[in-house]
Amino acid sequence: MAMSPEDIFTHIRDVLEEALGVDDDEVTPEARLVADLGAESIDFLDIQFRLEKTFSTDDRPFKIEQGELFPENLMDNADWVQDETFTDAGMTMLRERMPHLDLTTFDSDRSLAGVADLITVQSLVAFVQGKLNSETSPA
Repeated sequence: MAMSPEDIFTHIRDVLEEALGVDDDEVTPEARLVADLGAESIDFLDIQFRLEKTFSTDDRPFKIEQGELFPENLMDNADWVQDETFTDAGMTMLRERMPHLDLTTFDSDRSLAGVADLITVQSLVAFVQGKLNSETSPA
């Protein structure tokens, strides 16, 4: 049975309340995990684990590969980041690897520091929805 975006949001709100100790009214679709909800790097592992647990079923595990949900090791590739700014190749990589992130306004700035602001509650909903849809689509 497919989950609606509203159902996914409700589960994600519960995950973030537990992982970050925030109130449910703080978890809005626009809320940024770092700037608005106070997430730190260690919290991303907890959130990932909780999402896997929340969206897994007895007959369908929900597995998130390392680097699939949250960008990591970006500085390791000089083709992607130069002078703390994403290159065209870096933007292409982000679009391909992280279609759940809204890069519309980020494309004009491209600062490495701004990546954290891309991770919103809505981007988590889009990620989970995309992953659930891809797992239920016929091969």
